[in-house]
Amino acid sequence: MIIDSLDNAARIEKMNPYFKEVFDFLRSADLARLEPGRIGIDGENAWINVVETTGKERSKVLLETHDDYIDIQVLIAGNEEFGWKPRQELTQIRPTDPSKTDIDFYDDKASFYFPLTPGCFAVFFPEDGHAPCVGEGRIRKLIAKVRCRQNR
Repeated sequence: MIIDSLDNAARIEKMNPYFKEVFDFLRSADLARLEPGRIGIDGENAWINVVETTGKERSKVLLETHDDYIDIQVLIAGNEEFGWKPRQELTQIRPTDPSKTDIDFYDDKASFYFPLTPGCFAVFFPEDGHAPCVGEGRIRKLIAKVRCRQNR
């Protein structure tokens, strides 16, 4: 997991061939004016979902993991916390809906929670169990999905 400011994103762009494309878009777009929905970056290798949701209590949010995609989550407005726990410590997997691909949910409790402020981002790799959208009121955010493996 990585937590940082968008101002420092260049430091991690070399970690994945699609990170630079995502962060270039984030630096050039007026994030506050983006409409909810999917924004294409590089086909199925990288895209962004603009999401508006209502925050939930910690006890109502499940930890999740992904195998094929890395999440880059950027808070635009509101107050959001994330729960986190290492995937190797997750033991209480929920049965998966076959229509949902690349996501597993867990009943385990997070090891800790941290807030994300507007202008900052969190990167969750396949080894990171994460519980997003913890908070009160409206949350407006971007979730970039970045393929773990290069398919070019």
